[in-house]
Amino acid sequence: MYSFENLEVWKESKTLVLLVYDALKLFPSSERYALCDQIRRAIISIPSNIAEGSGRKSIKEKVHFIEIAYGSLMEVYCQLLIASELNFLPMEKLDTIKKCLNRVSYLLTGLRSSFTKKLTT
Repeated sequence: MYSFENLEVWKESKTLVLLVYDALKLFPSSERYALCDQIRRAIISIPSNIAEGSGRKSIKEKVHFIEIAYGSLMEVYCQLLIASELNFLPMEKLDTIKKCLNRVSYLLTGLRSSFTKKLTT
């Protein structure tokens, strides 16, 4: 088992990936190679960057990858909001995803803070 597999934020972000992939099945086929592809790239970037950052030696590098993961999280949320406004995604589905997204955001922020404290000590 690698260290990232023990991180709660990585586990939650994997759950978020599954929720989003499931939601993408509701999108019209005309969006399969447009918005869906963009969302897929961004959502998979979150656990991937958490895993990559965990393998880095320096705290600065770890923080950098957490920040990339957080940026991807915000990108996904923005795209899902737009998809909802385009009636590709029911509000109930967006609400379910948002709860998990909020949890991942909270955990990423906490992890970043714990590493940042180590930089200043």
